[in-house]
Amino acid sequence: MIDLYGVFLVSRGAHAVFTGISSVLTLWLLYRMFTRLRRARWVEDTPTSKIRSAAQGLVELVGQVEAGGHAPLLSPLSGRPCLWYRFTVEELQRRGRNTEWRTVERGSSDRPFLLGDGTGTCWVQPAAAEVHPRQRRRWEGNRRWPLGHKTQTGVLGALLGRRYRYTEEWLHEGDQLYALGWFESRGGGREAMDAQSIARQIISRWKADYPDLLARFDRNGDGQLDQAEWEGVRVAAAREAQQQIRSAGEAPALHLLVKPPHKGLPFLLSDHHEEQLSQRLRRQSGWSLAGMLLAGGVAAWLWLALLH
Repeated sequence: MIDLYGVFLVSRGAHAVFTGISSVLTLWLLYRMFTRLRRARWVEDTPTSKIRSAAQGLVELVGQVEAGGHAPLLSPLSGRPCLWYRFTVEELQRRGRNTEWRTVERGSSDRPFLLGDGTGTCWVQPAAAEVHPRQRRRWEGNRRWPLGHKTQTGVLGALLGRRYRYTEEWLHEGDQLYALGWFESRGGGREAMDAQSIARQIISRWKADYPDLLARFDRNGDGQLDQAEWEGVRVAAAREAQQQIRSAGEAPALHLLVKPPHKGLPFLLSDHHEEQLSQRLRRQSGWSLAGMLLAGGVAAWLWLALLH
């Protein structure tokens, strides 16, 4: 047994568990404090770019959310039309005399949507983004899925006294969106294309239909392609490769905002104003600092008890 300053007597196993939990929690809150603060500084220090002239790499964009020709998504808990959603379903569970909410379902949409700022549009891929939505709703009921799909627990849940809590967040079409992420442009002549590689692919495709290849290039009709005829195949393939490159260069550029490929760079989406988002991140950093000090104090108190 370990004497905690004459206040408690705990077993060595329990002491090790509590010490480990408080120590790990302290380190996690320290990490969260610095990451929240660093994100706030990214938001404050990164200048806003226009989509038409944005540089390739990490950029800050502000514009309106657009569907891009797609029908709106329907959120799974309330059936609300939106372009992005995130949801959580919690069940009230009893453990002896205590009750607690335990998460039983959660998820979010990952379908891309458009961001437009008047100078151009950019496809936003929200998968792996840290989203801070302003629109949020929480309510309770006795079904695991309030719309009645999947697991049905309405009548049975009421009889057994089951309670569920639902949380849903979303982005509407037309919402003003702040975005900080990795900007990429594809097409429009921006990507280098290897004419020889494209020509080889064209020849391989033609070889897959050899009778048609013979009909086009077997000039003497002997049922095979000699050296001069193969040279004609290569010239025709090179001509088609150049045509494909010209067509790709004339196509409009496609802009994307995605998760940065380098670790440590942010990917943030929010319909909060930039200043509100920065303040929100700084508050989270402050709360993490307070929690770290509390958990660190408990951890130090437990570690020092081993010296007595």
